[in-house]
Amino acid sequence: MDQRIAKCLLVTKVLVADGIMTENERAFLDQSMKRLGLNDDERRRVIDLEGWDEAEPVVAKLSEDERRAFLDTLIGAASADGRLSPLEVAVVKEITAALGLD
Repeated sequence: MDQRIAKCLLVTKVLVADGIMTENERAFLDQSMKRLGLNDDERRRVIDLEGWDEAEPVVAKLSEDERRAFLDTLIGAASADGRLSPLEVAVVKEITAALGLD
């Protein structure tokens, strides 16, 4: 799996953690996919959550600096709707552990 798709899938995992994807969260995802240069097919894969369960190991292979920078993106995703839900925080913590970060 392409690391760009994997990153967007993990962003999506955070965004839907509380069961709702707000307009601001959708805009955050769209911006992330655009920034990473995903084409229409890749965007569809992310929106369909295709490979969601395979994304963490792909991102875990990045350098520590890249993983830490990506953690900032996940925190941004969690607060994209203007509030941090406990469920979103829990998913960020879960992904942080899976990426080997503390």
